[in-house]
Amino acid sequence: MNRSRSLCTISTKVAVALLLTLAADFLLFRQPLGMSLFIFAALVAAAAIAFHSRAPHPRPLALKIVFAALALAPLAENVSPLSVTVATIGLTAFALSLSARLRSGPAECLKRIAGFLVAVPIRLPYDVARLRKVTGRRKVRRLGSLAAWTLAIALGAVFVALFGIANPVIGYWMSLIDLRVILDFLDIWRLAFWLGVAGIVWSFLRPRLPGWAPKWRIFTPRPAAEAHGSVDTPAGLHQSIFGTAAILRALVVFNIIFALQTVLDGAYLWGGVELPAGLTYAAYAHRGAYALIVTALLAAIFVLLALRPGSATSADRRVRGLVYLWSVQNFVLVISSILRLDLYVDAYSLTYWRVAAFIWMGLVAAGIILIMARIALEKSNEWLLGANMLTLSAVLYISCFVNFAAIIAQYNVSHSRAMDGGSELDWYYLRSLGPQAIPAIDTVLNHMGDAGAVARTSLVSRHYEADRFRELQQNWRAWSFRNLRLAAYLDRPSPLLSGAMPQPQ
Repeated sequence: MNRSRSLCTISTKVAVALLLTLAADFLLFRQPLGMSLFIFAALVAAAAIAFHSRAPHPRPLALKIVFAALALAPLAENVSPLSVTVATIGLTAFALSLSARLRSGPAECLKRIAGFLVAVPIRLPYDVARLRKVTGRRKVRRLGSLAAWTLAIALGAVFVALFGIANPVIGYWMSLIDLRVILDFLDIWRLAFWLGVAGIVWSFLRPRLPGWAPKWRIFTPRPAAEAHGSVDTPAGLHQSIFGTAAILRALVVFNIIFALQTVLDGAYLWGGVELPAGLTYAAYAHRGAYALIVTALLAAIFVLLALRPGSATSADRRVRGLVYLWSVQNFVLVISSILRLDLYVDAYSLTYWRVAAFIWMGLVAAGIILIMARIALEKSNEWLLGANMLTLSAVLYISCFVNFAAIIAQYNVSHSRAMDGGSELDWYYLRSLGPQAIPAIDTVLNHMGDAGAVARTSLVSRHYEADRFRELQQNWRAWSFRNLRLAAYLDRPSPLLSGAMPQPQ
């Protein structure tokens, strides 16, 4: 009875997976991505709820549905690699929680989400192989029944062809069947798309973890027996390198080196001291911004290795005081890196990578603060991982709703020489930002007026990009809240050099 019920459930899931695959073909295949991807992800989440709504779990289902809605919301705002990544991880956590396979604790959650995503490509083939073993005899009978139909279908097709020759009406009906359309529909790329989507959908309908996933150990506590030992043993070697005396010496040296760097940055960046001859502030900023971040990361790793929770080194007041001092200097180092990058952006404009660098530096600064909190509160490294994961998740989620293309374009325009600012405006990069840069382009063109070939070329490019965007928005699948806001802007009357420049034909 249980086996029959299980096979019935599997058959239902197969049918739902096929329906979702067809929905994906209609929504996504060779279509612009927008609201269509949000709708498809919502359908997958709804199917997962239908199959796992009674899964044993202490938290109510309503909270999980709210979590799924929040996870998919970035797709409704705008489809981008970041929003797709955030939605995928959120939907994975949602599916695992429905099937009671998402454990508490940040390390366990991270491990299980990663295990699920790694196993997605093999989940469907693995389940098909298992199903063949379970239904071996039944499959033989079904194959025999299918073989019995082979003769009837083959001869039936021959008879239909002969009747088509003999009967003009049947021949006319057969002529209406265009085999080329069927063959075009079943092209190799569509079949590959179906297989890929079916594998992904099946993984969310049957959220399982690979057998090796629970064996991972992200944080393994060191046995107490390893706390003592001679210098020849691994534990003794660890004590020699990361013992209290070694850590004290290292922290004194590191604090002196970092203090020298901090003083130099304070003199050149804040104190107004002139740089050596031939060295510009832009070059000074570019050479140091990223290297200082690497330095801060190495310092953070050293602190984590040296001050393990519960160790004698971590309990030493001198070590803790030097670590706090060093962490503060690392924090100042990150602020200095941000200021260096800001000087570089003032000289050479803003780009996606430089925005990412600002965000990354902010995360490193937050990480240093969390390391100090972990030491002060005597928390575990797993607590530190959870706090950093929460910070990173919040930053990435909020970033999904930030229109970076518009921000970059507006910043470069407002700080350009064309707007009586500083640096030369990079028109090529401005146009490469896509249709979201159109408002900024309008700003600079309205300010420049009829200013020569560059402005004329940019105006033609602007109109072309706007027309292409409007044409794309005719397909409802491409809709998103960000695109709707831009479409509303383009529909408003604009004084864009209406008489100063020729409109594109």
